[in-house]
Amino acid sequence: MNVFINDIPLIIKKAGEKVYKHHYDLILDEGESFSSKELVGDILIRNVNDAIIDRIVRLMEVKKLKKLSTLTLITDKKKKLILHLKDQFKIVKAGGGLVVKDGKILMIYRLGMWDLPKGKLNKKEDPQEGALREVEEECNIKVKAIDKLPKTWHSYAYKGNKILKRTSWYLMECEDDSLMKPQAEEFIEQVKFMTPEEVEAVLPEAYASIAFVVRYYLRAAKSGKV
Repeated sequence: MNVFINDIPLIIKKAGEKVYKHHYDLILDEGESFSSKELVGDILIRNVNDAIIDRIVRLMEVKKLKKLSTLTLITDKKKKLILHLKDQFKIVKAGGGLVVKDGKILMIYRLGMWDLPKGKLNKKEDPQEGALREVEEECNIKVKAIDKLPKTWHSYAYKGNKILKRTSWYLMECEDDSLMKPQAEEFIEQVKFMTPEEVEAVLPEAYASIAFVVRYYLRAAKSGKV
């Protein structure tokens, strides 16, 4: 489960999964006290329970943890912990696409951030069909889905509600971009095919969840897995 709270990656691992201690700037165990000021860089917390994740989510929501890069939680009850996390939010389902053409990736520029085309699914809408619809509407192109990409979950507040958006991502191939243009009513200013190098250059101006999806694809493409 790839969760982003306030645009910070929250990684939940099952006890026994391989972790490399040298990848972390601070390692904490259950019962160890810590403050938000100590959450700097890549943090690992072991033996996490419901109470700890409640505190972590609260800190990530109300504090500006600008120096926190990633937070990894280790638990022997991963499924239970994920259900507990989800119960704190209203779940919204969305779909989106990473569109490729001639080795380039389609990026959109919306509200000051580089992004991938995506949007909320209609009630009972199939995730893949919804993702295709959203991409075609936002970019005015014709695409087809060719593979699945990892889902992402990211949180935000809306009208006093805590929302956790689950986005189903698909790798898509562009079939026709002759009439490509940004959907102005969705505040999209640019729609642009970029080389992998150009995409990497703008990822600092993208949300962490978007950077995660793009980099997953780039790694898979480099290794020949997609």
